[in-house]
Amino acid sequence: MNNVKNTYKGILLCLSIAIPSYLLGKMIPVVGGPVFAILIGMVVTLFIHDKTAFAGGLTFTSKKILQYAVILLGFGLNLKVVVATGRQSLPIIVGTISTSLIVAYILHKIMDIDSNISTLVGIGSSICGGSAIAAAAPCIDASDDEIAQAISVIFFNVIAALVFPNFGAFLGFDPTSGNAFGIFAGTAINDTSSVTAAASTWDSMYHLGSATLDKAVTVKLTRTLAIIPITLVLAFVTAKKQKEESSEKINWIKVFPMFIIYFVLASLITTVAGAHGVDPAFFTPIKSLSKFFIILAMAAIGINTNIVKLIKTGGKPIILGLGCWIGITFVSLTLQHFLSIW
Repeated sequence: MNNVKNTYKGILLCLSIAIPSYLLGKMIPVVGGPVFAILIGMVVTLFIHDKTAFAGGLTFTSKKILQYAVILLGFGLNLKVVVATGRQSLPIIVGTISTSLIVAYILHKIMDIDSNISTLVGIGSSICGGSAIAAAAPCIDASDDEIAQAISVIFFNVIAALVFPNFGAFLGFDPTSGNAFGIFAGTAINDTSSVTAAASTWDSMYHLGSATLDKAVTVKLTRTLAIIPITLVLAFVTAKKQKEESSEKINWIKVFPMFIIYFVLASLITTVAGAHGVDPAFFTPIKSLSKFFIILAMAAIGINTNIVKLIKTGGKPIILGLGCWIGITFVSLTLQHFLSIW
């Protein structure tokens, strides 16, 4: 009975942080609710001397709710639309993701950064920020401290959302079309809210309606599909590593990240519904719930994070994230140039 009470207490504590974080994220989208949730959670935990009474709920929220968020994320993906519109940007997406992972690995070796943190930063930078980190974390048994440090990569979205429209104008992107800048924003910015902010600004600057925004969001959704192969690879690599350390036989059923299967099923449901004329707006509440679940999970992670340790070790992940971001931006622009998009 006490365990049930502790679970509810932990969930309620997370909700008390997640709700204002969600509202703050709406007010300041370039920062986003997940970042606010982690920051507020880290402050709140300073005033909680004994977290035993909340432990069950914090664990449930930071682990299970995080997986539920990824599953619901699938309802935002119409695979038919993504494939049809994403072909043009696919080489750039593959190139930027590969670049980010390579840069993360190299800096991990040079700077002696924890492998879990570098993996999460590389994936978060190249795919879709907090959502990708949420999907990858369970596959590599990442701790809450490691997740909190990896979320620091979202910081660069703020800079990108503010700087990229003027940067695009400086580079000479076509002001009469949203195609080139939409692809640039969709491949070089990792968080959806910041992609939206940058693309919308370009539309406003050149009176393009929602042409840039539509292109950028579709490219961003195409990137999101990379969650599937990457999480599967991570799960199997982690299982193999654990087998080598313990010499025990791998139970592939337990190792396999089942929430990714449900993510794919959710995407298929959206695709089939779209093919039968269901308005995409029908899935908007589910997508909103997914975003809120991520914020809720980040609140739990913030509460479980040692802020002193984060301050002492947080510099390296930020430098790592900066390196990944610069690499992604350079490769995105280079490939667009070679493909005659820009």
